[in-house]
Amino acid sequence: MKWQKRGLIFNPAEHDLGADIVGFAQGPQALVFDDFVRIYFSARKRSPNGKFVSCIRFADFDKSFQNVIGVSPGAVMEDGKLGAFDEHGIFPMNVLRVEDLIFGYTCGWSRRASVCIDMGIGLAISKDQGLTFKRVGDGPVLTASLREPFLIGDPFVTIYEGSFHMWYIFGVEWKRFSPSAEPDRIYKIGHAVSADGQTWHKEDGRQIIADKLGSDESQALPTVIKIAHQFHMFFCYRESSDFRKNAGRGYRIGHALSTDLENWARDDSGGGLEVSDRGWDSEMICYPHVFKCDKEIYLLYNGNEFGRHGFGLAKLISTEINR
Repeated sequence: MKWQKRGLIFNPAEHDLGADIVGFAQGPQALVFDDFVRIYFSARKRSPNGKFVSCIRFADFDKSFQNVIGVSPGAVMEDGKLGAFDEHGIFPMNVLRVEDLIFGYTCGWSRRASVCIDMGIGLAISKDQGLTFKRVGDGPVLTASLREPFLIGDPFVTIYEGSFHMWYIFGVEWKRFSPSAEPDRIYKIGHAVSADGQTWHKEDGRQIIADKLGSDESQALPTVIKIAHQFHMFFCYRESSDFRKNAGRGYRIGHALSTDLENWARDDSGGGLEVSDRGWDSEMICYPHVFKCDKEIYLLYNGNEFGRHGFGLAKLISTEINR
């Protein structure tokens, strides 16, 4: 596949997202309307103790994606409650139209004592065309289990032949890669199905995308689209240690193919989107989201520093896969 990069289309530093926002626009996710496209993302603010909290904002674009025509006037949803699975924020939120409602599948996270984070997947619903969302409850709709013991997150949901399908990540291990290092997480992509979008049945512990970098590969933020007669999954992957400052071990875009939404053949040559020689996406490309708009297919993504500088856009110009 071949993508044409359109460059950085949203820099959070150039927009008023609220006095409490200190930057970042991570995990962009699109919701297409008749005459504009709303892109949700995760920004950051500071808690009273000075630590980051993730919160959802959006930017509205005209369909040329050259003009921001508006940004969210404030919080899209309330912060998570004390002690809840999403107490310290949401990153990311995947949105899906369900009849006259919009479902927002959230990746809620909270800090732990022995490791830095744990996650679960929640559900919030909008009745005002995506301006605001309200949780269906304070707990997750998908969480840890016997063979997926932690780090359940990064949901992407679609409806196919009357069933809801979710692809998400699950943690397999916390690992110290050196005696003095903080533990780093390793996670893989899994799959779950639902009849109503709220009660989910997952294939507990089944890794559906093969590793490329070995068993310590981490895979994140799957997104799925049907092109012609095949389903295409795009995701990002990286080494699980020394990835934050070592560009050669940071996130890249992966790709896999399926005909049944359950069995996937990895073929990263179909990803087609590489880091740039210089600039905001020269060190990593991460957190992809693929969507259709007016018969065209686009890919949103973050670059260096995990989305600190905003998100960019690429347009699909060829579906041929270079094998």
